[in-house]
Amino acid sequence: MKTVVLILLLSAGLSFPLLAQVAPAKVTDSNTALHLLPPDYKVPYGPAKVEDITAVLNRIYTYLDVSTPARVIDRETKAEITDLSKLTPGSIFEPGVFRLISYEWGVAYGAMLTASEVTGDPKFKEYTIKRMNLLCEVAKYFKSVPPNSSQNNNPVRPILQPRALDDAGSMCAAMIKTLNAGGNPELRSYIDNYINYISNKQLRLADGTLARNRPLPNALWLDDLYMSVPALAQMGKLTGDYKYYDDAVKQVLQFSQRMFNKNDGLYMHGWIQDMKVHPEFYWARCNGWALLTMTELLDVLPENYKGRSEILALLNAHIRGIANLQAGNGFWHQLLNRNDSYLETSATAIYTYCIAHAINKGWIDAQAYGPMAVLGWNAVQTKVNAKGEVEGTCVGTGMSFDPSFYYNRPVNVAAAHGYGPVIMAGAEMIKLMKNYQVVINDAAVMFYPLGVDWKSYR
Repeated sequence: MKTVVLILLLSAGLSFPLLAQVAPAKVTDSNTALHLLPPDYKVPYGPAKVEDITAVLNRIYTYLDVSTPARVIDRETKAEITDLSKLTPGSIFEPGVFRLISYEWGVAYGAMLTASEVTGDPKFKEYTIKRMNLLCEVAKYFKSVPPNSSQNNNPVRPILQPRALDDAGSMCAAMIKTLNAGGNPELRSYIDNYINYISNKQLRLADGTLARNRPLPNALWLDDLYMSVPALAQMGKLTGDYKYYDDAVKQVLQFSQRMFNKNDGLYMHGWIQDMKVHPEFYWARCNGWALLTMTELLDVLPENYKGRSEILALLNAHIRGIANLQAGNGFWHQLLNRNDSYLETSATAIYTYCIAHAINKGWIDAQAYGPMAVLGWNAVQTKVNAKGEVEGTCVGTGMSFDPSFYYNRPVNVAAAHGYGPVIMAGAEMIKLMKNYQVVINDAAVMFYPLGVDWKSYR
């Protein structure tokens, strides 16, 4: 009998440790601080580290430096022309993944200058200077070549003969920024040519609002704010002539009168003068262009300039509207107010930049909006792959008055629209991380002024 009891006791003793290993104590409200349990975040959560942001910028730079070669070749032989005094009518830029002249690349050129300023790394600035100086030299040659049918597609046609705001505004603003950063002084003649097109040649409505005759007569494209206003703003700063500021402010206010939904804090994509009813499709990237336009305009407008307060009020209203629609994973949707449309990278990057920049400038509240910028950047950086390509960017997009058009626009890593905004967002986030204490407090991202003992608020 004693032997049986001993065996039972030994068996029971051995079973308890084994049971403890396979069945841990149940988590309950009484034994665990449940509010501190780690959530299952779909993208990284928490403040970004400067070194991690810089690594993303470096990865994009490495990819772009290779994929956009700054070289000229002969169209027929494909041989490189290293002596630019020996250009011929058959000279072209060596084809890369991206064009050296486009409104998208105007954004990228300016973004590289910003990244260099923020990181202190000259390679970003050199990227822009090298390519802009090359454009200047090639344009100088083709300016002297008499135009004929065989030269309609010369490589610098958009610089010498701009035909739309897409040709002119973004590249013009980038050229002015490059000139101020030590670029070739001869850029000035091409800057003047661009501004002349914007100011005097582009179609306008009767009240002076910049317009297009596509896809219908007297159409306003929200995108055109970015294709014009930053150039006018930079020209006002460059020359000191307030007529450029006047036109820039007028464009923002007159576009907004027609296209800004005050209730939702969002802009419609397209407006047609002869339409009595305007379907409102809140396309994400065009709202980004509008927000970036106001940001760049406010950067250069004198503090006491008439109309500045109206632009700042619009910026605040627009940021409020956009902020309300950020998805839980940090992205914004292709159609902002339609959660079944896809999540889009370029718009998310533009919003992240503009929100972070507005905080850094003191235009909006850091504690209210800072966490949104952090979440936006955490989302964006997941779309920069190992090669440095930016994924999830909507390709170029025209105006439409049905939702299917926007829902089904393709995304592509070769969509140039994503690269400049991601670089800008990263650079501005570095500033933001340095200007504030960004910490996790009570499991959430919080912003505190430098020097404040944030731990006292636990």
